[in-house]
Amino acid sequence: MEKLWFMESIAADGVRMTYNITHLPFRIGRDQDNDLVVGSLGLSRHHALLTPDVSGRLRLTDLNSTNGSFVNRVRLEGSCLLQESDIVHFGTEEFRIRLHQEEATDFDIGDGTRTMLVPDGLSLSERFVQHEAEFLDLLEGQGLSGAAQPIVRAEDRSVFAYELLGRANHPLLPQTPIRLFELASALDREVDLSAAFRRFGIAEIAPRLSGYPLFVNTHPKETFSPEFFESLGCLRTQLPELSLVVEIHEAAVTDAIQLREATASLREIGVRFAYDDFGAGQARLIELGDVPADFVKFDMGLVHDIHRASSRKLRVVSDLVRLVLDLGSVPVAEGVETEQEFAICHDIGFRLIQGYLTGMPIPVERL
Repeated sequence: MEKLWFMESIAADGVRMTYNITHLPFRIGRDQDNDLVVGSLGLSRHHALLTPDVSGRLRLTDLNSTNGSFVNRVRLEGSCLLQESDIVHFGTEEFRIRLHQEEATDFDIGDGTRTMLVPDGLSLSERFVQHEAEFLDLLEGQGLSGAAQPIVRAEDRSVFAYELLGRANHPLLPQTPIRLFELASALDREVDLSAAFRRFGIAEIAPRLSGYPLFVNTHPKETFSPEFFESLGCLRTQLPELSLVVEIHEAAVTDAIQLREATASLREIGVRFAYDDFGAGQARLIELGDVPADFVKFDMGLVHDIHRASSRKLRVVSDLVRLVLDLGSVPVAEGVETEQEFAICHDIGFRLIQGYLTGMPIPVERL
């Protein structure tokens, strides 16, 4: 079932107000074209953005606002994942992130009862997931598709690698990964969907990109499972020439010891790894020195409009890039869309660039 998020605030007179997040992406700011318009001078015209994440949580991105966005009273640089009960400030305006909870109601229907009035707020149950059969067919390969997005060298824009992206072309199912993972979450099949995307990419896309390293995504639920490492080991045995880079999602990093053991297993089977969405949360800073990655993919929230960023933010990103280089990892800028962003990323030391400017995702049919 789709999660129904809302934001809660408390007015000066103590009245609680709620703001349903009816769709994603959801933009907050002072201008009238935002989804939530907050008439406060402390907010920028377009202050922040809420988007869905494959982990099922919300991602908050600060849109380079003047007075900043804060999560649990810590200023946000770029973006981060939110969870229920997080306290969020846009400038000085305070909100709490909440999830609607289902309320079970029992009815005592006496003898002879033929009609029942349904109280306000009670909706029909959704125990059955729409298009479940078609989704299960997708997991078996029917309607699976994919794309590959180039990752280029900052020095000359030559292609260094490709990231494999999962897609679907089933007429009754959504095509984008985010929507597909929402459906998978309702069926508790996120790991199966992630594995299906990976199998398709290796079988159908990898042969067309021979000689290039391939970055593949993982779902947080599968990152440390024995089955995951076993499947990667089989791939390496079947395709020893394949240069594979596994992207570890931010939500999967919760235990330093577990992470160290997992990366050691990856190196044993000859698979490199990358931290994805670096800078979106605090965990990466803690783990980066203890368990250095081969590649560090900077969250697009840090790169978006970086040519317009404050000197403070630019200094933070520049220092992080130098830290990554000093630890022997390769920094990758994600979400680069303009020449101005590219120029700044190149100047502060990014070695690799990924984004619509340097290469749109290429559907498998066009490779």
